[in-house]
Amino acid sequence: MGYSSRYHVASLAAVFLALAVGILIGAAFGADLLEDVGRDLERSLQSDLEDANAEIASVEAELERQQQFAETVYPALVTGTLSGRSIALVAFGDRPEAIRENVLDALAPTGATLSQLAVVREPPDVDALSSLLAGRARGAERKRRRASEAARRAGAALVNGQPFYDVARETLLSSFSGGPAPVDGVIVARQRPELDASGERASERLEIGLIEGLTVEGTPVVGVERTDADASSIEFFDSLGLTTVDDIDLVAGRVALAYALRGAQGSFGVGEDADELVPPLLRRPGSPPFR
Repeated sequence: MGYSSRYHVASLAAVFLALAVGILIGAAFGADLLEDVGRDLERSLQSDLEDANAEIASVEAELERQQQFAETVYPALVTGTLSGRSIALVAFGDRPEAIRENVLDALAPTGATLSQLAVVREPPDVDALSSLLAGRARGAERKRRRASEAARRAGAALVNGQPFYDVARETLLSSFSGGPAPVDGVIVARQRPELDASGERASERLEIGLIEGLTVEGTPVVGVERTDADASSIEFFDSLGLTTVDDIDLVAGRVALAYALRGAQGSFGVGEDADELVPPLLRRPGSPPFR
């Protein structure tokens, strides 16, 4: 019995000693192994990062070359296509400085002039718009209908240079530049401010009425936005039958705008609602119109 106890004690001691030695040896070798693995992983990741950066640089260089090519070709595609035409930019809500610059860039080689910039007040003053029409309105719904009719008449008057637009400007617009005169095409942008539900409904009724007036004479009216628009208005413009361009900040969008103002119809751009990137480009000044 005594021998057996001493044997077991010795056996356990040997086992623990072996474990201790193993741990010490494993720790030493394990540290080296982990260090080697860490260095290999670092080298691999560094190599992957360098490859990714090289690929990004290559793609950026290719995009830059394509952009330079597009900028060089753009004038050849549109020079003189709108020679002598007067264009108005109508903006719903906030003043569209970025879109205005895009439009000026698009029109520069075409021979057209941006003759008017009209920023439509939103939400509208329904009572004041209603009072622009002859007669007296009774009831809120009647005033809303009259305000929409006033907006429609103002749109038609803007295109034709009629006196009603001059009369309505102070009530309808928050700002205006240029002179009221007939125009050959209209560009419409939409950058609504934050509105409550009532303001949104009133603004949409106003927008619909004004666009209906703009299109009544068959003058080209094009709804535009930038690729970085917070909320797209293309579906709204489409619902009213407008030709649309969703990438006015790109060279392709400038091309589409120039040809749309000549009468090309459709939804152009890079968004999910676009049918084509640009309209057919073979028709030059002097060729039959698109319509």
